[in-house]
Amino acid sequence: MQLIFRGVRGSIPTPGSDTVVYGGNTTCIQLGHDPDELLILDAGTGIYALARQLDLSRRYRAHIFITHTHWDHIHGLPFFTPIFIPGNEVHLYGGRDPVTGEGIERCLRAQLQYSYFPIREAELKARLSYHTIPPREAVRIGAFTITPIVLNHPVLNYGYRVEHQGRSLFFTGDYEPPVNIYAPDDPSYAEHQGHIDEQGLAVDSAIAGVDALIVDSSYTDSEYQQGKQGWGHGTYQSALRMAYQGRVKNLFFTHHEPTRSDRQLDSIFADLKQRHAAAPFRMIMAREEQNYQLD
Repeated sequence: MQLIFRGVRGSIPTPGSDTVVYGGNTTCIQLGHDPDELLILDAGTGIYALARQLDLSRRYRAHIFITHTHWDHIHGLPFFTPIFIPGNEVHLYGGRDPVTGEGIERCLRAQLQYSYFPIREAELKARLSYHTIPPREAVRIGAFTITPIVLNHPVLNYGYRVEHQGRSLFFTGDYEPPVNIYAPDDPSYAEHQGHIDEQGLAVDSAIAGVDALIVDSSYTDSEYQQGKQGWGHGTYQSALRMAYQGRVKNLFFTHHEPTRSDRQLDSIFADLKQRHAAAPFRMIMAREEQNYQLD
């Protein structure tokens, strides 16, 4: 299974001299080898970088799986060039918002409102299809199987397990390992803990033994403790705990905090490698345009 990071930054794009090594585009991952059938996880600004490398004289069928609809995971979508070209197909997948009851179609339609964008959905030339998928319902695209799992975040957020010809990966999107907000003697504690445990079992099952675990690792532990709780993001240490528990083969740290420079990422990564030199998995700090083959 081929894995290409097109965007690895969280929250907001960060172009500039301090981010040229790891990249400043927001979340987007491309999977697979098929030159005509594109399989993409999330549509941050990295999807624009992906589109710029396409031969636009060809026709494409793109399958884009959205983890959640916060801007940094969707704001490249209106700039994904194939949607403007007749003969292309663009399939958009994601969950149903439990608050509004709307399906994944809101993801693009909200951005193409007159107040925010000069081109209306009706003016797009590609054939658009929306697929609102429930949790744990597998989607098959060619030899790929993609299964969504609900993960903790301040909006409905899917993690995706992807399987292809005996290889597998799990991508968390944005994820903060949940904690029980109630005191043990609170009447709501047991019910809330039951939800946490149920989600934990689903996550453990989805991660178990994957060849690649791609995790939101926005913060250090000290940063997380200084007012970041409840923001919906994980830490390097929470990512490592997931990797150890899941017995994964490769751990990718991603969703880099927007203020984090290349030098700071290098320093953090060097420290992690020293502290976990005996880890039974390979650790990788995700970089834009890096191509990995999961053999």
